[in-house]
Amino acid sequence: MAKYIGILTSGGDSPGLNAAIRGVGKAALNQYGMQIVGFRDGFRGLMENRTMRLDAGELSDILTRGGTILGTSRDKPHRMPVGGKLLDMTDVIAGNYHDNHLDALVCLGGGGTQKNALRLKEKGLNVITLPKTIDNDVALTDATFGFDTALGIATDAIDRLHSTAHSHHRIIVVEIMGHRAGWLALGAGIAGGADVILIPEIPYAVESVAVAIRERSRRGKPFSIVAVAEGAVSVQEHEEQQAKKKAGAKQKEGKKAEVEDAPETQYAERTVRLAKQLEQLTGLEARITILGHLQRGGIPSAADRLLATRLGTACAELIDQGRYGVMVAARGDGTKAVKLEDVAGKVKTVPPDHPWILSARHVGTNMGD
Repeated sequence: MAKYIGILTSGGDSPGLNAAIRGVGKAALNQYGMQIVGFRDGFRGLMENRTMRLDAGELSDILTRGGTILGTSRDKPHRMPVGGKLLDMTDVIAGNYHDNHLDALVCLGGGGTQKNALRLKEKGLNVITLPKTIDNDVALTDATFGFDTALGIATDAIDRLHSTAHSHHRIIVVEIMGHRAGWLALGAGIAGGADVILIPEIPYAVESVAVAIRERSRRGKPFSIVAVAEGAVSVQEHEEQQAKKKAGAKQKEGKKAEVEDAPETQYAERTVRLAKQLEQLTGLEARITILGHLQRGGIPSAADRLLATRLGTACAELIDQGRYGVMVAARGDGTKAVKLEDVAGKVKTVPPDHPWILSARHVGTNMGD
């Protein structure tokens, strides 16, 4: 009998989601004779049983489209807003899974989605995930789809800001997404020729940044581009965070989720403070550009379409083989199924000795330390 497959997209939207839906769907339909049903708006749609049949017609002409045809949300199965309360809806979700006669559920998303998928696996559901996020911070995969497109957008923004920084002899502080990992800011900063790159993995000293900018001015370059990840913190802020941890201050799981899902304005305060400090320490005007959701929109790059397609088709193959409870990870030009238990709750951060960091330092980029 044909297998029935459910698919949903969860968390923030990302370029390549539709390409991944298409990859899973077309391979499942054409190669394995499966039936596909989509759930609208992430885990909430699964809880409310809002479905969308994904046949060949629905999967046509979506490869190049940004966003997700299924819609998405950040709702979590075990803490879902219902009637003004946060309720555990995993049993309801499991019931809808069985009512739709599903043989497997495919979840496309980032770190939070991996954790939520594991919870559903522990409820007895056959779950398989694909790694999506522009932050590139999902563990145990070489890359996540969405990252390459966002990297190109952020790099293009830095390219364009060079001209105005040069013309007005200003410091331009560019805030780039990435509150837990600095892959996007680091990659775009290097590719765009930023003079300073600040990432969460390396706490920065404002004076170190100011010294680098003043040295540029002394050499006849009275302008600088500072690429800062939204999650970058100063040495003082980092020490304060560590002190709280040592004191045993622990946030509840729900509060952690609120921090992860907070709007970009939460981080903008840090960026504004950094810009003001640099103005005071260098005597140069500073301007701020916050790229925000611009980085997540638009047509996915060729690299993201290719990655999403090969992860999606590999997913369909694993379902045909009856292999569940895994994430389809990118490994070189191929893929690898890794256990959800090994992925959930982990973050792929930038190692201090990563080749990208070494390259940035070798070309004279200040990393804030």
